Amino acid sequence: MRKEQRHKSWNEIKTNDSWAIFKIMGEFVTGFEKMSKIGPCISIFGSARTKPGDDYYELTVKVAEKIVESGYGVITGGGPGIMEAGNKGAHLGGGTSVGLNIDLPFEQHDNPYIDSDKSLDFDYFFVRKVMFVKYSQGFVVMPGGFGTLDELFEAMTLIQTNKIEKFPIILVGKSFWQGLIDWIKSTLLEKNGNISPKDMDLIHIVDTEDEVISILDNFHQKSRFTPNF
Repeated sequence: MRKEQRHKSWNEIKTNDSWAIFKIMGEFVTGFEKMSKIGPCISIFGSARTKPGDDYYELTVKVAEKIVESGYGVITGGGPGIMEAGNKGAHLGGGTSVGLNIDLPFEQHDNPYIDSDKSLDFDYFFVRKVMFVKYSQGFVVMPGGFGTLDELFEAMTLIQTNKIEKFPIILVGKSFWQGLIDWIKSTLLEKNGNISPKDMDLIHIVDTEDEVISILDNFHQKSRFTPNF
């Protein structure tokens, strides 16, 4: 039988918040220590609900294989679906496969394709997102839900505001993403002026693994980038 939830007093909340600081610091320290040793990586975002055999799952495997063949590692959220496909592709390609897992009440669990020494667990979304953007030299965004959109717009905002280096943001799946991009252009840019025309240049939309690699390679060959760490 479920226990009746007891509301915490304000003093209890303040005390818990104070102790949470140490947990947060610990996650940052562990993340920084491990991630700084891994080298250049590309983050792959996408839905945890995409099943093996789905077209986007199989495409993600191919994208990740191509990424590691080009000399980058792959970072995913460490869970099932598109995340599993990204780690699987990196594993099959013999490259670096990193998983930033988070404890959730549903969907999330470690996938078996993460390098044994490159699996990190987080309780806090914001710490996990720092690891994604701080240690990535590009972002590949597969179809997904709210979490994927959150990661996409986080990366776009940080690049737009010069808080991280300008790295490619590649949306894979034109039929999935085109409606969102059309809305951004027509509503945010043209109708309301809430973004600048150059902000549209942050985004690339493609359909194939070869297009992903072409964008990444062309960018890094032309740009003397500075890693975010």
